[in-house]
Amino acid sequence: MIDIGVNLTNSRFDKDREAVVERAKEAGVKGLVLTGTCIEESRQAQAMARQWPQYCYSTAGVHPHDAKTVSDLALPAIRQLAAEPEVVAIGECGLDFNRDFSPRPQQEAVFEAQLALAAELNMPVFMHCRDAHERFLAILKPWRDRLPAAVLHCFTGTATELKECLAMDLHIGITGWVCDERRGTELREIVHHIPDNRLMIETDCPYLLPRDYRPKPKSSRNEPKFLPHIASVIAQCRNQEPTEVIARSYTTTQAFFAIGSPEA
Repeated sequence: MIDIGVNLTNSRFDKDREAVVERAKEAGVKGLVLTGTCIEESRQAQAMARQWPQYCYSTAGVHPHDAKTVSDLALPAIRQLAAEPEVVAIGECGLDFNRDFSPRPQQEAVFEAQLALAAELNMPVFMHCRDAHERFLAILKPWRDRLPAAVLHCFTGTATELKECLAMDLHIGITGWVCDERRGTELREIVHHIPDNRLMIETDCPYLLPRDYRPKPKSSRNEPKFLPHIASVIAQCRNQEPTEVIARSYTTTQAFFAIGSPEA
């Protein structure tokens, strides 16, 4: 299995970043995709991915929270990073109307600029959407046929939203949200609707530590070593064997990011 959403640049990993990667390997995680959330962290993610060739990869993009920092919609820094071999997708990009850390018009402009860049470079996009489903799909729709692939990571939406995302040929990233008995109830009920060839698995660490993991970790920090547990919960919700979910999501993820065979 490959963890498609690892915020390894986060300061919560500063003291033991190398150990986190080693624990992921020991847990059977075969690869990590490190998330770029702004220009500086995209640079950091690419540099970190270079430390673990053929095991770590990265994305390059601007999260909607950081859209306010973008002054040039041509995104020259992201374009430059996209040429590096470690960078396998544009993003994290999208809309977040829950927190509105950036003005909505700016979020929309920066999201569309990244879709345009991905289309030009023929690269997949790694996307974020929170409380903005209708606008998200409206902006994405004109670009969808020009993109080789697109994933909505950390999906936590409704059955209707999932249906509409699948109708637009999106891949879906599922996190430990599915392990949360408080907030993940609907997701547990609808995750079986995701076709095998559209499902990818992620931790979104250091966020979203699986609440049902036992024994309960001493720290609230999530990390890639918990990915097998998330996969097992997803398998239970889909009435599949964990080995089947792991194998199929692994193949799907390799194809999506065009990354070949990660390190064993």
